[in-house]
Amino acid sequence: MKFHIYTLGCKVNQYESQIMHENLIQNGFIYTSDCNNADVVIINSCTVTAVSDSKAVKLMHRVKRENPECVLVLTGCLSQAFPHDERFIEADIVLGNRCRGKLISAIEKFLLSGVRVLDVTEHQNNDKFEDMSVHNFNDRTRAFVKIEDGCNRFCSYCIIPYARGRVRSKPLPQLKEEIINLAQNGFKEIVLVGINLSAYGQEFGFNLADAIETTCSVDGIERVRLGSLEPERMDSNTIKRLSVQKKLCPQFHLSLQSGCDATLKRMNRHYTTAEYTQIVDNLRNAFDNCAITTDIMVGFPAESDEEFQQSLAFAEKIQFAKVHTFAYSRRKGTVADKSEHQIDETIKNQRSKQMIALTENTMNRFLQNQVGKTESVLFERQKSGLWEGHTMNYTLVTVKSDENLANKIVDVKITAVSSGKCIGEFKGYR
Repeated sequence: MKFHIYTLGCKVNQYESQIMHENLIQNGFIYTSDCNNADVVIINSCTVTAVSDSKAVKLMHRVKRENPECVLVLTGCLSQAFPHDERFIEADIVLGNRCRGKLISAIEKFLLSGVRVLDVTEHQNNDKFEDMSVHNFNDRTRAFVKIEDGCNRFCSYCIIPYARGRVRSKPLPQLKEEIINLAQNGFKEIVLVGINLSAYGQEFGFNLADAIETTCSVDGIERVRLGSLEPERMDSNTIKRLSVQKKLCPQFHLSLQSGCDATLKRMNRHYTTAEYTQIVDNLRNAFDNCAITTDIMVGFPAESDEEFQQSLAFAEKIQFAKVHTFAYSRRKGTVADKSEHQIDETIKNQRSKQMIALTENTMNRFLQNQVGKTESVLFERQKSGLWEGHTMNYTLVTVKSDENLANKIVDVKITAVSSGKCIGEFKGYR
């Protein structure tokens, strides 16, 4: 049987889709890039916003319209959080995050009986980290490795703790074995990812630095990058430990959400803008040419014009290398959804445009600061006659070269900035 997987959402989902891909291949299924030619279509969903939900539902409709005979599987965070949603009626199989390992048996069960399969089990406080590891990462130069799942924070706007459960971490011996296998399969860069990556190891009495040190210790791995980080546990001692790891990429996506203390408190975020600033200063002092990227939400319930202006000013002050700006999205079952002070969509859109305009300027300043530097670039693909890759701090760089640079690390002198990326000159191999 042929299968196709659609992955929506974060890097954790991409890792878990790879796990399902390898499991299906091992059980005799054949991958096809053509969804309309697939016997089984899997949608690995995201539910971080209402827009994410809508994308998954629209995709289900399209798949069944264009390939009505396929077995349609819905899994991921959306199905875990809202298993009985009537919008999922077109899905033949609905699996929660705890039941992803039952994918093969669920397909077999449906094919035998023709009866819809719904298997979603609630998370428990004593859940263990799911035993999983990838051996490859299809069509990618860097490999994502999930080392943490779950979140204990319960931000007032977020449904993810209900979709992912409590914090749990991959044991270090399993992590090292997985990294060794990926290195043997030719991967030079590893991206460590998690739902709340900063919380890694808290149930074992250690922290993210232990995972980074373990990953950096593997021969053949030349770069280690981190996924999105919450400010919690990024204390000065942890940053000091990270600073001596030469393979660690100096790019930190440090989630902010708001640059206003009053808004952060209503969000149930457990830091202030002053504490966030100190973490950023510590990172920049510890890592040369460090890139700080983030997420900023606008239009959170009761966000006044003054509070929004504070958030704008804070984004200007920090000078982020890149910002993902998004409008607050109501999530049923969260504290913020019950607020009587919801912001009008028109105001949300206006604030989004303002924040995007400001942070595009800070991004351009960061890129201009890269001009004149010689950086190592891991090249990924050729596009429109130019090779594209990323520096250690994740600046996108293009160069002209007649050589095949795929999966090669090359020294490049950055000479200019154009359309949100840098242009460089080939200087030679490391």
